[in-house]
Amino acid sequence: MNGVFARLAAKLDELPHGFPPTESGVELCILEKIFSPEDAEMALHLLPIPEPVEAIVLRVRQPLESLRAALDGMAERGQILVLRRGGGKLYMLAPFVIGIYEFQLDRMDAELAALCEEYIPTLMRTVGGSGPALARVVPVNAHIQGHAEVLRTDDVRQMLSHARSFRVAPCICRRERALMGSPCSHTSETCLAFSNLDNAYDDMPPWGRAISRDEAFGVLDLAEREGLVHCTYNVQRDQMFVCNCCSCCCGFLRGVKEFGAPYLLVRSDYAAAIDPAGCSGCGECAARCPMDAVLEHDGLFVVAGERCIGCGSCSVACPTDAIALVPRPRSERTTPPKTLVTWAVKRSFHRHGLVRTVAQTGRLVASALRVKRVVPGT
Repeated sequence: MNGVFARLAAKLDELPHGFPPTESGVELCILEKIFSPEDAEMALHLLPIPEPVEAIVLRVRQPLESLRAALDGMAERGQILVLRRGGGKLYMLAPFVIGIYEFQLDRMDAELAALCEEYIPTLMRTVGGSGPALARVVPVNAHIQGHAEVLRTDDVRQMLSHARSFRVAPCICRRERALMGSPCSHTSETCLAFSNLDNAYDDMPPWGRAISRDEAFGVLDLAEREGLVHCTYNVQRDQMFVCNCCSCCCGFLRGVKEFGAPYLLVRSDYAAAIDPAGCSGCGECAARCPMDAVLEHDGLFVVAGERCIGCGSCSVACPTDAIALVPRPRSERTTPPKTLVTWAVKRSFHRHGLVRTVAQTGRLVASALRVKRVVPGT
């Protein structure tokens, strides 16, 4: 097998998210399916920080416009990440998750789905094996106990209210599972991306479609009616997406339930509580719970707090309004890292140790300074 894919796999595994090797080499088959050898070689020249093409051309040594066209083509194929900033585009090496895998929405076929499904247990145990957690649950705040103070990190509508551009796309996890013969009954188009920039998704890779803020809120309403779980990056600032996940297909919940990946998804700072006086014993909450945390006891239902992720799905389903989300004890709450950079440094430390983390961070800082010298203001 072409050594370029092994080198790219090793580079992706150096990222805080991880891309672990397997005995079977299935991860190399996935890369060979997604990348041509030439595209894989180009990806090896990119950094995991956003750069303008003027900075990348110094390493690649090819004409500027042909390099720009090559990078735009790779972004269209979901092989790298492209961002818009200051009227221009910035390019960067993307992690496999959250990143390259999700970008394969228009290219996912039965062969790639089978490869990914074979790889998922190993991948999830690595991605979810080191803290801080990759993602966090955002509760249905309409059902949070009335006197509780709701922080922005626990309020998905507050996140979207500050954004200016919105995009919705089908769920890649549901598409993959459908190709594997396990179609999901939930609505497919529930994955939201958002940005504080105007027209952020113009002239960008085509998966998904631009929508208004009101339509984005409508997606959230739909997700809550269907019992989906709001999940987003485990950071305080610069949020950019909300996945609305089901436990039968979606990687975050499957990682926690099926693959024992404790740091893939951190629960919210709330837990469901059922008022026995109001419980009718209908069982709608137990049927809805994505973590099997609602149990029957003497004809009524109770919440197993150690299993509850605080999503509020059960509370939406309760016909007697007997369920509320209550704050967990302070000792059980988690504080997300402030930014993705903070998250990445902490995750790298836990995965690779102090020496490698300091070396990697130093190289990235030096690269960022070179980018600023090449293109001031980036």
